[in-house]
Amino acid sequence: MENIKCYTNRELSWLQFNERVLDEAGNPRVPLAERLTFASIYQTNLDEFFMVRVGTLMVQMNSGEEIRENKTNMTSAEQVSAILERVKELELKKARIYEQLMGEIDPYGIHIINFNKLSESEGEVLENYFDNNIAPFLSPMIIGKQQPFPFLNNKQLYAYVILSSKNGKTKVGIVPCTNSVFSRLIEIPSRPGTFMLCEELILHFVSKLYENYTVKEKSVIRITRNADIDAADVYDEDLDYRNFMEHLIKQRTRLSPVRLEMSRIINEKSKIELASSVGISPLHIINEQTPLDMSFVFQIQDRLHTKPGLFYKKRSPRPSLSLDLRKSIIAQIEKKDVLLSYPFESMKPFINMLHEAADDTSVVSIKMTLYRVADKSKIIDALIEAAENGKEVVVLIELRARFDEANNIEMSRRLEEAGCRIIYGLGDYKVHSKLCLITRHTKDGLSYITQIGTGNYNEKTSRLYTDLSLITADQKIGSDAANVFRALLLGETVESTDCLLVAPNCLQNKILELMDSEIKKAAEGKKAYIGIKINSLTDKVIIDKLIKSSEAGVRIELIIRGICCLVPQIHGKTDNIKIISIVGRYLEHSRIYIFGDGENPSEQKIYIGSADFMTRNTERRVEVAVPVYDQDIKNRLLHIFNTAMSDTEKGKELGNDRIYRSRYTESEKSVNSQEIFYDETYRPSAIKNA
Repeated sequence: MENIKCYTNRELSWLQFNERVLDEAGNPRVPLAERLTFASIYQTNLDEFFMVRVGTLMVQMNSGEEIRENKTNMTSAEQVSAILERVKELELKKARIYEQLMGEIDPYGIHIINFNKLSESEGEVLENYFDNNIAPFLSPMIIGKQQPFPFLNNKQLYAYVILSSKNGKTKVGIVPCTNSVFSRLIEIPSRPGTFMLCEELILHFVSKLYENYTVKEKSVIRITRNADIDAADVYDEDLDYRNFMEHLIKQRTRLSPVRLEMSRIINEKSKIELASSVGISPLHIINEQTPLDMSFVFQIQDRLHTKPGLFYKKRSPRPSLSLDLRKSIIAQIEKKDVLLSYPFESMKPFINMLHEAADDTSVVSIKMTLYRVADKSKIIDALIEAAENGKEVVVLIELRARFDEANNIEMSRRLEEAGCRIIYGLGDYKVHSKLCLITRHTKDGLSYITQIGTGNYNEKTSRLYTDLSLITADQKIGSDAANVFRALLLGETVESTDCLLVAPNCLQNKILELMDSEIKKAAEGKKAYIGIKINSLTDKVIIDKLIKSSEAGVRIELIIRGICCLVPQIHGKTDNIKIISIVGRYLEHSRIYIFGDGENPSEQKIYIGSADFMTRNTERRVEVAVPVYDQDIKNRLLHIFNTAMSDTEKGKELGNDRIYRSRYTESEKSVNSQEIFYDETYRPSAIKNA
């Protein structure tokens, strides 16, 4: 592994990304109430990381087979050990930031307190509240021979109590603290705006639930379970696939634990016994100094909405300058390709186009791939309208979109009941592409309108994620898209394409060829350039080609929000590679691939697509990227890329020591790319002159 010094472990790189999210919670230049959101996002991100990535590594560890990661050569056990060590460090950082946040919120009349800060009379009021409004709804348990250790639900809160009976025997008590009857935040009646977390109230008065025992030690605990079920490994083809997936979702909630969090330290013997009872190593127990569930911060935000300056300036998606919603969208697309940029521009033109297609007598069929959709989806409504109007509507809905399976199952039923033809993901490949094909029969014959995007067909996330959507009447692109759907309907993947990049067979290899072209230019003494904006970079084949490109003298700029397994600026290897990550108000989600420095615009190739450069995307999913032919749209994409690359407010640059450093300086006017893009949509002349 000659390039090993150029690699970073995937899991540790992801933890760096989540630390950048945590940094936003502690960033004084972010509005105070918004920093609470970043603190909560940090926790939910980490929960999912343990449920999926750590869960997968632990399954590998328990398989008995030594599996090594293909870049840093770490075993699964080594990775888990390194993850736990790093997470414990990050949790200390989170505790400092949380304490800082609570201190800054205090002057605005919101206080989260514990019993140490209550007067005796206030304690009596809370005790009365506990007796009448909480205790009757609790189900305390004693663990013994007749009462085995209960199953602890994923991510729910429990009071864990070590008890001593009158005869001196030690017992364990467990009280579920998650309940829909009482609020998570309990307001102190004599102090408006002052709250106590319900689990802390329960823990304080837990002795009242065990009157025949003495409470020796106590803690709030929270367990995280593996959620990484591979449907392909357990699927019985004789079963209905949708029913099978529903069963699998239920099974996920009872998988093996991967982490146990505790709000207080207990004695080592009891800690080992608790670990044994839940089936986890004591090394996976993490002592926290912050609440184990941070979702209550949104209740705090509700209380702060009347306070000026604590939230981001209100922004809403603007109409696209390229389209007139009063006229036929299809007719306008036939004249010129259109690029929509979310959340700065509205998704409405695309939704309007679907409704127009539903009513257009020339439209024969609408085909779409759906990965994640909103729970009240206008796109689903448009497809149902088309089917009810007699159009052929074919929808590939991926039931294995992790944590969205239940919503996708429900949507598939709605579509099917309306007369749409539903197909599910391919057996060996998830279908992650964002592809829509409208087929028309006009006086001139067969005609296609094709939409290819970087993000899901989800109206909600289109207001929160930065994504791109190209709509084109280019017939070669339409023909390629038709071939993609033809293959999907046969349960296959396309083997070749004319212009689209389509994983798993026609994306990675074509990206490598495009990189080889830049290497060849550099060898000939010409300017050579690669610019990539993606969410994650883990594909070793592509990483090695980037290293080779750098060695050849190709200038490379990478904008990678999350995982990045490539280390830049390594002497003699990655000197020509610059890598930044942007974590800001909106989740960076768009993917742009640029080949060529633009000196000769006709030779520069630019694509947008659904694929990150991860092995799962390039080899194990159906992904689609589309070439951009329209020079105006090319220029706009270059503007988006270059502006993001120059971001000094939210952009952090990765060094050869594997550390991300802020590019912000007090002496210079900072560049916030996301705010610039919104300003441009509010001031149309700005983008025209860009």
